[in-house]
Amino acid sequence: MSNECAVVWDESLLSYDLGGNHPLHPVRLDLTMRLARSLGVLDGVVPLVPGQAADAELERVHTPGYLAAVRAAPTEGPDVGHGLGTDDNPIFDRMHESASLVAGGSLTAAEQIVSGRANRAVNLAGGLHHAMADNAAGFCVYNDCAVAIAWMLANGIDRIAYLDIDVHHGDGVQTAFREDPRVMTISLHQHPHTLWPGTGFPTEVGEGAAKGESVNVALPPGTGDAGWLRALHAVVPSLLDTFAPQVLVTQCGADPHREDPLADLALSVDGQRAAHRSLRSFADRYAMGNWLILGGGGYALHRVVPRAWTHLLATALDRDVAAERNVPADWIAHASKVAGNVALPTSMTDGGETAFTPWDGTVEYAVDPAIRDTRNAVFPLHGLEPLDGRD
Repeated sequence: MSNECAVVWDESLLSYDLGGNHPLHPVRLDLTMRLARSLGVLDGVVPLVPGQAADAELERVHTPGYLAAVRAAPTEGPDVGHGLGTDDNPIFDRMHESASLVAGGSLTAAEQIVSGRANRAVNLAGGLHHAMADNAAGFCVYNDCAVAIAWMLANGIDRIAYLDIDVHHGDGVQTAFREDPRVMTISLHQHPHTLWPGTGFPTEVGEGAAKGESVNVALPPGTGDAGWLRALHAVVPSLLDTFAPQVLVTQCGADPHREDPLADLALSVDGQRAAHRSLRSFADRYAMGNWLILGGGGYALHRVVPRAWTHLLATALDRDVAAERNVPADWIAHASKVAGNVALPTSMTDGGETAFTPWDGTVEYAVDPAIRDTRNAVFPLHGLEPLDGRD
């Protein structure tokens, strides 16, 4: 299959900056784009420069009162409410402008797909999946994922699958569409008993006409490459095949990595690279090749996110980077100036082993109860047999 991939990027996206000590630091985006360029992944690619999302687009998901609060926050301070001015969501200058620019980036990417100018599009600055209709949450001011999905639904797309591989539950997107049968949300995340936001149990399956279209795989802490990939392939392909989306939207947070300081899954960069390749194959096989790719979390800013997301860009562009490829010396020279005492990686691999045993209906590995619980909760609602590995 021949694919055209649009990349949305401009240094203005680095303005979404929650402060020097905040975990979601924009240096991760800068280092990612520098590494991708240094490896030749972006050779010949002319990035699309986003503009700010208009209020009308943001209001497909967010309330007018919340937009007013975001605009007012830099002058009014934390008394403005709506989850603004907390440790997770500190107020910063030009907050509305910066957050609406991120949402505008995801809209630009969505427009490329809906218009047919590209069937893949990437906005690594996006993926802010926790923001709710009337409040900020989890480092997220506007929910660009939901805004882009809502725009596509209003512009001729009837069935969208949203697949979230961030270590945290994709709660904001699930909430936005939990009653909308046109959107299936699937989230693989660390078990909510052990990680914020405390949602994403397999029993959360959607409501009304959308019952069965919220899907949650709650993984035990310590899940590594083989278990994570076993769970992905045990749940996702059958549901996508049944749902038949026209577009696959993926939130590709890099925080399931074993070095991430905010969570407890144990993937390697190699496991993440394998995951990205699986997402590519899912889009090609089940979503007519249409793939909207967003960033997300990831707090190992210097060692993990740049490598994981460079592999993601390379996967989207069909320019796969060999795992054994050395990290270029010019990137290391630059990164050393901003990384402090962090030991920088020298290779695009962690030496991880990505082979896994496909699920066959048995409970053999630590991840298998999570697989079983999700399949039991959701598969019968789609006419699938939860204990049959062929489904």
